[in-house]
Amino acid sequence: MAWLHTWSGLVVGWVLFAIFVTGTASYYRTDISHWMRPELSDSSSDPAAAATRAGAYLRKAMPNAAGWSVRLPNAENPAVEVYWWPNPGGPYHHALLDPATGEPARVRDTRGGDFLYRFHFELSLPPIWGRWIVSVCAMILLIALISGIVTHRRIFADFFTFRRDRSAQRGWLDAHNVMGVLALPFHLMIVYTGLVTLSAMLMPWGMKAVYGNDPLRYYAEAGLAIPGVAPAGRPGTPLPLGELVARAAAAGGAVPEVMLVTQPGDAGATVTAYFEEPMGLAHLHPQIAYGADTGSEIARVGEPGAATRTGAVMAGLHEAHFAAAPLRLLFFLCGVMGAATVASGLVLWTVARAPRGADSEGFGLRLVRLLNIGTIAGMPVGLAAHFLANRLLPLGLEARADWEIRVFFAAWIAAAIAASLYPRRRAWSVALVVPACAFLVIPMFDAVLVGQPRFLAFDAAMAVVGLAFVAASRLAARPRSAASRLVEANLSRTIEA
Repeated sequence: MAWLHTWSGLVVGWVLFAIFVTGTASYYRTDISHWMRPELSDSSSDPAAAATRAGAYLRKAMPNAAGWSVRLPNAENPAVEVYWWPNPGGPYHHALLDPATGEPARVRDTRGGDFLYRFHFELSLPPIWGRWIVSVCAMILLIALISGIVTHRRIFADFFTFRRDRSAQRGWLDAHNVMGVLALPFHLMIVYTGLVTLSAMLMPWGMKAVYGNDPLRYYAEAGLAIPGVAPAGRPGTPLPLGELVARAAAAGGAVPEVMLVTQPGDAGATVTAYFEEPMGLAHLHPQIAYGADTGSEIARVGEPGAATRTGAVMAGLHEAHFAAAPLRLLFFLCGVMGAATVASGLVLWTVARAPRGADSEGFGLRLVRLLNIGTIAGMPVGLAAHFLANRLLPLGLEARADWEIRVFFAAWIAAAIAASLYPRRRAWSVALVVPACAFLVIPMFDAVLVGQPRFLAFDAAMAVVGLAFVAASRLAARPRSAASRLVEANLSRTIEA
């Protein structure tokens, strides 16, 4: 079990670190998007009128589209977010509209927090490939967690043990144990629920055996969607979208979140109103479908069964949509401890196998050490560069959102390459200074280029992250005593045994 825990954690540890960091940041996905779109104000608008203007815009953009999606403005997202696509499989087009005019909003082109959210489970790869890689890593993490529980027979004693002054290596080992045990319930929950959310992709055989190539019928019978309506094959004249929003609000008791229009140019077009999920753990959205031409109600989403509701609870736990501010902060801190547990485990692997009394190291050990520095210190550099690019890139730059993402990866790669050139004994202290400086300058650039008081909390969080890296760099630069080196040598032999 010790061997299994060590090697399962190593082979996917670098990917897991990236997943944990971006997934943890996604708990504040909306706040990140607000910061990255400072032109958007918090002004309120009439959702029905905004929907009518959005429908007019979409009829001009693509009247014969396979579908439209309109996310209505609310207190958290003041803009109207629209998607449209020519075929069921895409490609998908996106725009942010000014709710007062229905025209594209004068806002910088950015993916906002959505980039980090999707990177968390797709790694900026084609969706099917990214999700499979993340799923495999999650399965291996589950193995590492279970084998780690079996390996640590003194799991409760280790939770209360932290011997930082005895030796650096002993301190890191105890920190790895404490952080792993302290957030262990969260780690088990987050990896298992993450796999459940992708279960339809990982284990599709039950669905295929019963429903064949008609997954929409499965989702309808499971209480997750409303059955589709076949197109009439002739052009139709739909009602203004705002009128359907008003009807849905009256029938559902609240303003819908999203209006989904299927076959908008057809006489048989349908408009489905999606409402915010009710309070609770289950990630389920009430839905009402209307005929686009007549405005008559067609159907409502069915009552989910026990299995569907269980899966929805798993998705709700994973995404924490139900969590108020204090609980969301707790989830965030547990995610930080998850990333720290992975990072400390990767570092311990190299420390325990470092040659004693010599500066030379084998190719495998050197490769792991460089990957550790390049990922643990390099990825935060990319993240900070991504935020800085949002403030520094020209507002009129074509494909500006793509350039922000390119800056993220370019900075990460550059930091990782630079780490291979640092002197071995000073590598960690120097590598950690770079993200420290990058995060500390974010509030400065924001104050000069934007200077909006509503972003003070975000800027303060960036400063805290930068100061944490400063502390980590100073800690890594502390010289080791002869006694500490002796303890580390004995501990390395024990770990190897």
